[in-house]
Amino acid sequence: MKITKIETHVVNAEMRNWVFVRVLTDQPGLYGWGEATLEWKARAIVGAIADLEPILLGHDPRDIENAVRAMKKHGFWQPLGVIGMTALSGIEMALWDILGKSLGVPVWRLFGGKVRDRVPIYTHLGLGQMDAVYHSMDASSLVERGLAVKEQGYKAMKVVNVPYTHYTATPAAIDDFVKSMGALRDAVGPEIELMVDFHGRCASAGAALSYLRALEPFNVMFAEEPIPPGDVASMKVIADASPVAIAHGERLTSAAEFAPYIEARTMTIAQPDLCHCGGFSEARRIAALAEVAGIGLAPHNPLGPIAGVAALHFDVATPNVIIQEEMTGAVPWYFEVVQGPIERVDGAWQIPQAPGLGVEVDLAVAAKHPWKQEPFPTREAVLPDGTIVDW
Repeated sequence: MKITKIETHVVNAEMRNWVFVRVLTDQPGLYGWGEATLEWKARAIVGAIADLEPILLGHDPRDIENAVRAMKKHGFWQPLGVIGMTALSGIEMALWDILGKSLGVPVWRLFGGKVRDRVPIYTHLGLGQMDAVYHSMDASSLVERGLAVKEQGYKAMKVVNVPYTHYTATPAAIDDFVKSMGALRDAVGPEIELMVDFHGRCASAGAALSYLRALEPFNVMFAEEPIPPGDVASMKVIADASPVAIAHGERLTSAAEFAPYIEARTMTIAQPDLCHCGGFSEARRIAALAEVAGIGLAPHNPLGPIAGVAALHFDVATPNVIIQEEMTGAVPWYFEVVQGPIERVDGAWQIPQAPGLGVEVDLAVAAKHPWKQEPFPTREAVLPDGTIVDW
């Protein structure tokens, strides 16, 4: 069996352009699907996949570890960076899809079988629609959108309501934050798990801790990415002083990048993204490192439907997964462009049984949503004095 071609199909989903990857083989009808979506970098990803394709043509797609090594080592530049690793991730997922199909088993079986009977999930306010995800700041909008998510049967939800902040947090900003969190908690009740995504909006540990201390009364599952990645020492200060659990890692792209944070215990929960960190193989390495350190996983996934299915297979077979992020409400036609095994029952995804990933892309539906420029919410991340801050 040999790889004969690698295709990309870009599908605009308003907030993002999904990049679907198809790896074809010389076996009639046998191919694999993966996803290599990277926010605001779709054209770069398509080019990176085209650059990686010649390395793999003629290789046996079932030799996945060898294919990953070739993509990493035969391109000279190491590490590959987020664009290269996202391209690699989409291809790697597709190779596991091929392997599972060739053996007639779901991908999670190839990782040693299931370790749970269902996968707990959470979604965002607005069920993934951009305006609701990133613009739910005031108490009234949080309550309205939080109740809508609860009515859909979700047991957990995440909110992005930390204001744009520099090196200090003002008393007024903290007061507004507390009021919005209190209103949301009162509205949805104690039975709903809440998570708060800081989105790296705090430039210092001190600013982040001001908000984290204010979160303590609201019994949140975790606070996510309080500062941008790259500063292990400051993240350690935050983790040691925070009264709530810290989660981060969505912008780390390899086990090597996770390692210093895991060693320093800067997180209670690690958040690798299978579309960015190297696919299944590297995510499993990250999970093993985290498990040894007593760290759980809540894999990052605000992306497309193939990424969601890949996360599902990963979660089924990974014991330290706690909960899975999902955005199946991102567009009304989410389940039309990709037919797959995602099924939500009582706030959890069910175990897939079809061979491989169990997905098929409807290319006719995909063609109705060609690439177009995504909006840039980052333009709002400007302080009153004109200072650009982290979105």
